[in-house]
Parts: sequence; C-alpha cells; structure tokens
Amino acid sequence: MPGSRRSQRQRAVAELRAQGRYGPTFREVLPGFVGLGLAIGLLVGLLDWVYGQLGVLGLALSVALLVGVATMLVRWRRTLTRRRCGIYTPAELAGLDDHGLAAATERMLRRDGWHVIAMPDKGRPRLYARDPGGRQLEVGFRPEDEDAPTGPATLREAGRPGVEDLIRVVVSRGSYNRTDVLWASRQGGVRLLDGQQLGRWAAGSRLDDLDL
Repeated sequence: MPGSRRSQRQRAVAELRAQGRYGPTFREVLPGFVGLGLAIGLLVGLLDWVYGQLGVLGLALSVALLVGVATMLVRWRRTLTRRRCGIYTPAELAGLDDHGLAAATERMLRRDGWHVIAMPDKGRPRLYARDPGGRQLEVGFRPEDEDAPTGPATLREAGRPGVEDLIRVVVSRGSYNRTDVLWASRQGGVRLLDGQQLGRWAAGSRLDDLDL
C-alpha cells in the first residue's frame, strides 16, 4: 500500500510549493497579522489621545490627514508596481538618465517574455536578451547628454557589433535623421527605436508590434 494519506498530502504540498501554486502557511502569515494588529491598536490609541486633547475638530483633522497620507501611499505603491511591470508614462521616461532608461527597457523586455541580462560595456548600459523562441537581442542606448555628439558616430558606439547572430537595437528618446537611418540600414541587423516607438512600448505595446 502506498504511503499514508499524510505523507501523500505532504508530497502534494511540496510539489505545489515548488510550482509556486501553494499559498503561505499560518506561521508565515502570523507575523504580518500581528504587525497589522499592533498598527491598528496604535492608530486607535493615537486618535483617542487626539480626541481627548483637541476634541472633535482635532479628531476630524487627524482622520483627514491619515486619509490623505493613505491615498498618497496607495498611489505611490501603484506607481512602483506599474513600473516594475514595465509600464511608464511619457513624463517618467523623460525624467530617466541613460542607466534609468536601460533599467526601464529591461523591465519592458521582461514584460514581453524576454530573459534579460544587463552587461554594461565601458560604463555604457547594454542589455542582452533571449526570448522563448530563441531569438537573441542586444540593446544599446544612444547618449542623451546635451554635450554628447550626434549622428552615426554615436550610433556606431551604441550599435557596434557584439556577439554574432544578434538583433541589435539602438534605443533613443529622441529621433533619428536620414543619415542615421541610412547608416543603420547598411549594417545589417541594426534596428533604430526612436522616442515615439519607445513611448508606445512603455505604454504597453509589445516590442514585436513596433515595426522595427
């Protein structure tokens, strides 16, 4: 007779845990519940003290302040969650430096199902990615510094050959001129992703839908 029901259940639970499909145990969630209970108790005690010191008006102002702080925290958490999922607004993209843009691009690639490795090259951000179909991608970033030179010279640095058989993508928040496009077309495998395409990608479009 196979193992007891208890051992069978333990094996089933172990398999579900390995697959990430089994929820936390009571011991794992107990500290969170204790912390929540303490926080609620402290909050009630604080409001009771304010009421005793300042009366109804003080209590109302305290509640309004707490609601405002809670609203700000919820919005902040939603923003962080959205960014972790690879979704950015145009204003958020505009505020990123080159390394911040690389981190955002890494998240967007992961959102699209790519496995990504950050491999900076001489201090410049660079990403290598592979999708489930076996395609390989190398992503370079055109410098956005005001004092940085423009034109094919910077593209050669961002999109210079790396490992063979890679699709090379050069990302910029700006635009490319005709000379840039001609240079990329002669390289074979270099794709230029401009600010407009980047905005669509950051808003939720997939990389494959950007017509690179």
